[in-house]
Amino acid sequence: MIAARDDWPTDRVVKTLQDRGATVFRMDAAEFPQEATLAARIDDAHPWHGGLSTSLRALDLADVSACYFRTPHPFRLAAGMSEPERRFAAAQARAGFGGILTALDCRWVSHPSAMSRAEYKPLQLATARECGLTIPPTLITNSPDAVRAFAGDTPGPLICKPVASPVFIEGDQLKTVYTRRLTEDDLADLTGIDTTAHLFQAWMDKAHEIRLTVAGERLYAAEVHSNTKAGHVDWRSDYKSLTYRATETPPAIAEAVQRLMQRLELRFAALDFIVSPSGDWTFLEANPCGQWDWIQHATGHPIAEGIADDLLGVTP
Repeated sequence: MIAARDDWPTDRVVKTLQDRGATVFRMDAAEFPQEATLAARIDDAHPWHGGLSTSLRALDLADVSACYFRTPHPFRLAAGMSEPERRFAAAQARAGFGGILTALDCRWVSHPSAMSRAEYKPLQLATARECGLTIPPTLITNSPDAVRAFAGDTPGPLICKPVASPVFIEGDQLKTVYTRRLTEDDLADLTGIDTTAHLFQAWMDKAHEIRLTVAGERLYAAEVHSNTKAGHVDWRSDYKSLTYRATETPPAIAEAVQRLMQRLELRFAALDFIVSPSGDWTFLEANPCGQWDWIQHATGHPIAEGIADDLLGVTP
């Protein structure tokens, strides 16, 4: 288990695995190189083997059958280095420690390279479309003229949202950029669009949204309802207004989602859908490292158990 020390959803998965008798080695990448020691070898007769140890546990790399990877902290390097030295040391740690881990021939939930690639929303949308999921008409641009043309071609309102992570830090304060439904005044003044890439989509009329958590072959669908205007546009902006209900995934959607997961080479993801008043599902995005513990708490979905099953190779 490679995860942040303070990631308590990972704690839940660890406990589930241990309750089933599995041997678990957990560490945070931040422990390397000051608190963790790596000594790995490879030759013509053997794949990567050797030891990985922390102050708490030791691991023989040859014994690893599965690896769970979830947002570890950055490498913590020794004090006193210059900034060029720190950049060099971090690159060496990533290539060495990270390279050894990603070279392990084991079951991954999910492999870091697949997760990194799957973060790209343009790739998600193209792959979802190819796999048979409905997607909103979408424009990614830094051109105000392109936005106006897209608005003219699109019946109904538009929304704008970040192409990448919506979170940033400014003045030691964590800030989030939420989905915004554009007004006529917004379209009349597109100042700033040329500064970077922006994602625009047709506004989809919705009855509610779906958070679909996928763990291997298991799909856990939860309806997300909001009774406020802000929450209706972007439920992340008003968690207090939300209610949840466990629901079933339509068979055609489930099949398309499994194709999407296979194409993206993911074993876990949190997918967001809009459900129209007529019951049609529209794919919005997939987060290969999405939060899930609060959904388990709200709905009773056994997501931690599903992740543990996939790490152990237990099929439904």
